[in-house]
Amino acid sequence: MNRLILFSLLLALTISCNKPKTDEQGGDQTDTETPQRPILTKVWETDTTLTTNESVLYDKERNVLFVSNISGKPTEKDGVGFISKQGLDGSDEQLEWVKGLDAPKGMAILNDNLYVTNIDELVEINIAEGTITNRYPVEGAQFLNDVATDGKHIYFSDMSTGKIHMMEDGQVSVFKEGIENINGLAFNQQGELYGLDGRGLRKFPMEDGEPEVINDVVTGGDGLVIINDNTFIASRWQGEIYLIQNGKETLLLDTKDQNSNTADIGYIPEEQLVLVPTFFANKVVAYKLSY
Repeated sequence: MNRLILFSLLLALTISCNKPKTDEQGGDQTDTETPQRPILTKVWETDTTLTTNESVLYDKERNVLFVSNISGKPTEKDGVGFISKQGLDGSDEQLEWVKGLDAPKGMAILNDNLYVTNIDELVEINIAEGTITNRYPVEGAQFLNDVATDGKHIYFSDMSTGKIHMMEDGQVSVFKEGIENINGLAFNQQGELYGLDGRGLRKFPMEDGEPEVINDVVTGGDGLVIINDNTFIASRWQGEIYLIQNGKETLLLDTKDQNSNTADIGYIPEEQLVLVPTFFANKVVAYKLSY
């Protein structure tokens, strides 16, 4: 009889210890893992040999980085701009790989050619040869900026005129217009176009229709990276980088007090590495993204 009573007491004690705790409102306080706050961790940075670098582009096929260097003034046709080629660790492979540009900014790769905006023209560079093969003047252009491709065409923004241009078979046309401060462009895997403008992060219809607002806080953005349909990285030139998930923004990096800009960012998805061109700070900084 004593053993039975002792066993019953031990059983009751065990059940009591394993019973979920409740808060003052009566809700369960089960132990759950606290979600990790998204962060950027610095991995490497280049020497300050780059000159007013505006954009970084990862070339997966060739395992290199292309960096556009304005070198002179962002709107001046001075011929001193150039494209650098770097290793994936930030080492210089060829500092002045392609020279003779004015103020090169955004870049995209299509059919083994590198396309870069150059104030009022789109420049085509043969990657294998490292030579400029075509220049496409854009009528009325004032401040051509970012470049993106859907795998068939080249799209590029003009921040001053509020237009998105498209190039097909060597012919440039206006794809969208009336977009205040349009800058960063990117396509997802489904061929849908996203952009950063004066109203935030928006999804632009490929046909007629109004853009869909994804986030209205990160306005006036510069570089845009699409991780998946619900996750984006966006930079502001002044020195801010945000992660946008399900429409909600989280500030990842703020370097304004260091006088280090965050222009047209690049991304190496295999390493979750965000590549930051620092413009007047004259270097590229790589950060590991954890979220």
